[in-house]
Amino acid sequence: MGGGNGGQLSLAPHLLAGHSWVMSDDSKPMETYPGGFRAILKQMGLRMDPLTYDEGEALPPLDVDFQPLKAQTIHKDAAEVGRSRSTYARKYRELAQEFHRRPALLHLHGMLVSNLRRTGQPAHTAALFVRLWAEESEYLIRHLDARWLVSAITTFGDAGLTDTQRQLGQALSVLFGMMKLYETERLYSGHAPNVAFATQERSAKHLAMQMDPYAISSGGLDVNLLGGLWVQAGDDPVIRPLARHLLDMLIGDDKTVFRRLRLMRQEREAALAEKGIRRKSGPKRERVAEVPAFLASKDPDTLRWGLVSLIKAPLPQIARFAAHHLDLGADRLHIYLDAPAPETAAFLAQNPKVQVTECDAAFWAAQKKPRMKAHQMRQTWVATQAYQDTDVDWLAHIDVDEFLLPPAPMKELLAGLDKYSTVLRIYPVELLAGSQGNELFKLMPRFAGQTRGVLEDLYPTYGAHLPGGFISHREGKNFARTGLMGIRVGIHTVMQGGAVMANRTKVDNLYIGHAHAPDWPYFRDHMAFRMTRGSYRKSDEDKFRLLDILSFLQEEEGEQGVRTFFTEVCEATPRLIEGLEAHNMLLRYPLDLDAKVLRHFGPLPEQETTK
Repeated sequence: MGGGNGGQLSLAPHLLAGHSWVMSDDSKPMETYPGGFRAILKQMGLRMDPLTYDEGEALPPLDVDFQPLKAQTIHKDAAEVGRSRSTYARKYRELAQEFHRRPALLHLHGMLVSNLRRTGQPAHTAALFVRLWAEESEYLIRHLDARWLVSAITTFGDAGLTDTQRQLGQALSVLFGMMKLYETERLYSGHAPNVAFATQERSAKHLAMQMDPYAISSGGLDVNLLGGLWVQAGDDPVIRPLARHLLDMLIGDDKTVFRRLRLMRQEREAALAEKGIRRKSGPKRERVAEVPAFLASKDPDTLRWGLVSLIKAPLPQIARFAAHHLDLGADRLHIYLDAPAPETAAFLAQNPKVQVTECDAAFWAAQKKPRMKAHQMRQTWVATQAYQDTDVDWLAHIDVDEFLLPPAPMKELLAGLDKYSTVLRIYPVELLAGSQGNELFKLMPRFAGQTRGVLEDLYPTYGAHLPGGFISHREGKNFARTGLMGIRVGIHTVMQGGAVMANRTKVDNLYIGHAHAPDWPYFRDHMAFRMTRGSYRKSDEDKFRLLDILSFLQEEEGEQGVRTFFTEVCEATPRLIEGLEAHNMLLRYPLDLDAKVLRHFGPLPEQETTK
């Protein structure tokens, strides 16, 4: 699997699942647009014919002086074009009616927009439009209404002179266009635009295109969407004033879906509080981090990535963890040993890409703070230190029993991210115990297009009480873009200034394989710690979860009861493998860890002594 091109994902596409077709009399699917995209493009073309100009008619030259046009006013009679019947003159008169007794500069802006919506406009039209916004953005924003400002941003999408102008213009054009469509449909619902819908009822569980609904209580889609556009606008001084003014108007308007969803969230939180239901604790604020241009590298040849991990484990386990990620192309591994282990440190340090730190008394004294009692706090501390000191572009904080399982080289995946992304979320898959050497991992239902109901088929006794069918974490881990200020790297989150980073993204079929319970003895021996101080502790006392299952089995059936649970839920039994594969929830990704250790470190000490 050298270079990260190893295991294959055993997933089949779900292109037809869940679709509901409306059939016509001749048993053919009803088409939203008869004729498909050929007809759509033809209809678009009818609206793209260029304006025609009669003799003597022309737009002002590129170097026109804008100042006199602010003092000059337009009259609705439009005597300037006389009786001309050109489409230019027709549009001129139409805009003269709208801008009657208003500055001619606004009329010029309208004529530029009208020309740029069509093909074949005069050669200097786009440059004149961009120059107008570069020099007069403050004036235009002050004197044009929201409708014309949206038209302007749309025009940047068609005729901007830079990549940012075109990309941001197109993105905002799609946003405002979709708002116009769904808000028009809302007019027929009987609901006022500034009144939130009731949160108790939902007509369906899924949206079109098999999308999951937005999580009203905790979703970040709105923040990521709006924040990403705001950050992107900062890259271009010409479009920035217009784009950010429109986004400010949008979040300040109380008649949008964003405001309604905010009200629905507040209503739901109030209802939960009234019932005494405690939501899972955690950071509530989110923020969008600005990415300086010099950090937004997309060249896979120069991009560097690495990992940080606080570890207390035997040398063979650490060496396999390190070797796997070196084999994937990691440029730096920051390994912090939670307890001094000189022989382990010396073995790992043979590879120059591995930076080993022994967290002994001297280390903690240098931190100018006592060693934290909770290992989770120590993990966060060293991960944040590594983030500040690392020499890589992207850093992931993961544990020694976790293995990145990329579908392509990590450098390519990271280089392919949007330059405004600051966090890459990697969701977990769980190793099936006993599959070492030919590793098998199980997926959560939603990543295979399945519903939660499948869990009771796979785990008949316990599936209803195991979210995702996992006994380990479901949140996943993160790569963080380095070089940003005020960053705190947690176990499952990356924060800036006390708020969760909102510039998150993900890559399809990129998972982190969690060897949480590789076999029964390991699970049994670590269970007590995990139940009292580790990951099995509950965050919501009202729900029956893994801790309750294990406590009940210990009390009622002893170790044999827990062993039966482990067999049903965790082991690579033929029954479970067949069930997972039938539901496209099985990932085959052989790791070949010992071969990687030999390749990157040489023989382990015990291997040398047994020769």
